Amino acid sequence: MRVPRRPLALALAVVTALGVFTTPAAGAATKKGVSVNNHPGVATALVDVRAGWYYTWASDTQGVTTPAGVEFVPMIWGAGAVDDAQLARARSLGTTLLAFNEPDLAGQAAMSVEQALSLWPRLQATGMRLGAPAVAFGGDRASGWLDRFMSGAAARGYRVDFIPLHWYGSDFSTAATGHLQSYVQAVYNRYHKPIWLTEYGLIDFTGSQPRYPDQAQQSDFVRRSTAMLNGLSYVERFAWFSLSTRTTPTGLYDGATPNATGVAYRSVP
Repeated sequence: MRVPRRPLALALAVVTALGVFTTPAAGAATKKGVSVNNHPGVATALVDVRAGWYYTWASDTQGVTTPAGVEFVPMIWGAGAVDDAQLARARSLGTTLLAFNEPDLAGQAAMSVEQALSLWPRLQATGMRLGAPAVAFGGDRASGWLDRFMSGAAARGYRVDFIPLHWYGSDFSTAATGHLQSYVQAVYNRYHKPIWLTEYGLIDFTGSQPRYPDQAQQSDFVRRSTAMLNGLSYVERFAWFSLSTRTTPTGLYDGATPNATGVAYRSVP
């Protein structure tokens, strides 16, 4: 997504790190997650939203305190993050690894397929469950970035355990859920691997400036889309973009206070 890469914070205290391996707390969903930047109120909001997992676009929590029973999922954001220290940090804080954020976009990880494949053995060597690079779009396209990566990984015998996807809808009507489902289904049909929808929401990027839905449109989409995603057995996890309105206008919380979309997402089982 269009979130600037942030400097890595120091690793959390051991007690916090151990928290990522606990059983999800009562009332917390394990499929429902959220992306998080460390803004004021984030600790309260992360507890209140009742997500089972979260990530920060980094190999550590960026100073965010992991609530008891909530899983932190580390990410190796791009080529510059493939080093021993960050890989070891990720391994110490989680059991699943997200890889390479939107490598098909110049403003994000901006990696060629060949570069990603050359670095893949380093990620695979962590022994963690490993997600494919999360492309910004076109995950279902023949000869697209993800398709070429998956073909190259298969040819080299590399391991890819699931497919993370990003999706943003420019149609703010009730048809949006069907558009999302069609994309997720098409990617699953192509690779037959579990899907993690690690970024999604309603944002229209077709004009010179992004266009956003109102709270009523967004809340309705949250209810419809999460019901759909929870009903798809091959979708293992999903994460709304994002927890805070300081990260994006589609955020769920203003500081520690949920807006209408946050209330809707919080109620998702």
